[in-house]
Amino acid sequence: MNVSLKRIQAIIVKDYKEFSRNYAISVMILFPLLFAFMYRSDGAEQATMYAFVINFSLAMLTSFVQACLIAEEKERNTLRSLMMTPASMLDVLIGKSALVFIISAAVLALSTYIFGYDTSNMMVLVAAIGISILLYTAVGTICGLYSKTLIEASLSIFPVLIIFTMGPFALVFEEDYPFVKVLRYLPSSQLSELVAALEIGAATNELVMPLVIISIWAIVLTVISFVLYKKRLMDR
Repeated sequence: MNVSLKRIQAIIVKDYKEFSRNYAISVMILFPLLFAFMYRSDGAEQATMYAFVINFSLAMLTSFVQACLIAEEKERNTLRSLMMTPASMLDVLIGKSALVFIISAAVLALSTYIFGYDTSNMMVLVAAIGISILLYTAVGTICGLYSKTLIEASLSIFPVLIIFTMGPFALVFEEDYPFVKVLRYLPSSQLSELVAALEIGAATNELVMPLVIISIWAIVLTVISFVLYKKRLMDR
């Protein structure tokens, strides 16, 4: 499947204009910064609170913006028109994901700076956050493709926000309710474990499993988003 950089760039520019015009969507970049400022701490709970800020930001910014941008195009019926252009499936999905990835990466980097979090293995943290951005972008794509309107897309993100953000905190009940242990395999829980491991200076080999699990989530959800887009393409 051919990939055209010019078409991808055109889609990015188009999405940026829509993003900057729609203040209900663009205002989301402020929430991660606000939460980073509110919950920054130098105490023993720093890793826990930092993981919460990042997980919340990924759901509330990355998934929400991606879902709304796609749903807005569906509501205007411009996504169908985009599907009928010479742009390939990869052109469209990469183009519509690139802007959200760039915005998320920039905002999360600034949030990390505001929070004051630092680690000796920053490369691992950057890799984990980068993979997580891809994962949550795929989640947003899926929610956007399933939604018919912008309002539906906004509502569809709330289950993602609740499950992925609060999942790690529910693990405190795993001794009383064994079924809660399944939440340990959520990407948000794995990211929290990774941040905690980085906090105590864990060896690199101890950081591999969380990265692998997050990567599996990212691959599976990306494939699902591709399949769903192709299904929408066939239904036009």
